[in-house]
Amino acid sequence: MGMNTGNKKGPVSDINVTPLVDVMLVLLVIFMVTAPMMFSGIQLKLPKTQKVTSLNLNSELVILSITDTEKYFIGKELVDSKVLVKRINEELVKNKTDVIYIRADYQLKYEKVAKLISNLKKAGISNIALVTEIENK
Repeated sequence: MGMNTGNKKGPVSDINVTPLVDVMLVLLVIFMVTAPMMFSGIQLKLPKTQKVTSLNLNSELVILSITDTEKYFIGKELVDSKVLVKRINEELVKNKTDVIYIRADYQLKYEKVAKLISNLKKAGISNIALVTEIENK
């Protein structure tokens, strides 16, 4: 490797930043891998919210309602659980949206909602919003 002596003003000395960039990239990868694991074991009792955002439910939105007896409704139409994911996909395409709004009855077990969300994600539906009511003070 030769040294550039520059022009009439004298020799040119540049700092070689390649090792610095290599070290920074390695540190970045280490932090990206370890950061999600730092908070996974913390036990929390999460607070209830009073109002997050307002949502005006209308017929243009794809709204899935689930009763406490596990009856599924897309809009006001009763849908069999065996064809539920297929019907949701059809409604998303029909309404030209990628968001599904889920309204689940308070008495419904969390397990049922979690399994539904898992099945939706397996089918490629990942933009899921849970609809709640505003808590009274």
